Amino acid sequence: MPRGFFRKTEFVVALTIGALCLVIGTVNPIFFTVGNLFDLVRNSIVPGIFALGVLIVIASGGIDVSFTAVAAFSMFVTAKVLVPYHFEGTILLPFAISATIGLVLGLLNAVFISFFKLDTLIVTLGTQSMYRGFMLAFIGAMEITNLPPAMIRFSRFFLVEVTQNRATYGLHFGIVILVVAAILVSLLLRKTMLGRGIYALGGDRTAAERAGFNIRALQFFIYGFVGFLAGVGGIIHSSLVRTARPFDLVGTELNVIAAVVLGGARITGGHGSVVGTLLGVTLVVIINNSLILLGISSFWQQVVLGALILLGTGIPTLQARFRARRASVLVAEEGAG
Repeated sequence: MPRGFFRKTEFVVALTIGALCLVIGTVNPIFFTVGNLFDLVRNSIVPGIFALGVLIVIASGGIDVSFTAVAAFSMFVTAKVLVPYHFEGTILLPFAISATIGLVLGLLNAVFISFFKLDTLIVTLGTQSMYRGFMLAFIGAMEITNLPPAMIRFSRFFLVEVTQNRATYGLHFGIVILVVAAILVSLLLRKTMLGRGIYALGGDRTAAERAGFNIRALQFFIYGFVGFLAGVGGIIHSSLVRTARPFDLVGTELNVIAAVVLGGARITGGHGSVVGTLLGVTLVVIINNSLILLGISSFWQQVVLGALILLGTGIPTLQARFRARRASVLVAEEGAG
């Protein structure tokens, strides 16, 4: 076992999830039923895909709050384009259209951030409002219920189906997309020079430039990739709920950012892992979907989530201060000796 394993954020989050599951399952055994567990997995797919993009942004020292607007824009425009033509093809085309729209919108974020050197939070707040406003003003505000048959078929595509108490529950295929995306992002961050550049940019931009990394290219990749994942997540969301609503996903960006931070990504950049991010998503989904099984009002979900964010960001900060103070004391003692 590597030294310091028990102090790693991933271990603490996993321990918290285990304890929370035991408490909820003890109070209400429904938590451990197959149907509930499959529902938790299904509810983790879209936020999990979003979180992988947010992880890359936060690791690079930026922040993006526009990805839910990008996802809603991409999936709604895709449905708006395909429905009038009575599209009868495979699910691949909706995914391709939505991901391409998301990529373009993400690259637009990168233009403002890279060429005009604007703050990432300000840019994405502005484009979030622009994308939603443009969609409602020029594309439409009415929900689309007659989605293409391929998206309806995708909503019923299960890896495994289990019958329990005369009801049938399915493990949705979307989990495969999340796992594949997680593996690719993990390999990107850990095994490629591009991943090292992302961490270097988040750690110290000046040092990254001196090391030879092309900061502008990195930023275009980061925000384009987040938009691409948002487009993919948008189509999955629209398929799962079997409708395309322009107001969907509004406000969920804070839950996703919270999950990434809880998973160990530092908001100051330079740190974060895929495993920690997925554990953070799992924790947030359990809190959002299972507190009611404890008899706790849904109004308390945001309170609990906010408290966890304070703990998740506060403890690493206090640990860093403690280590810095201890190091300065050791240096002072060596100097005195």
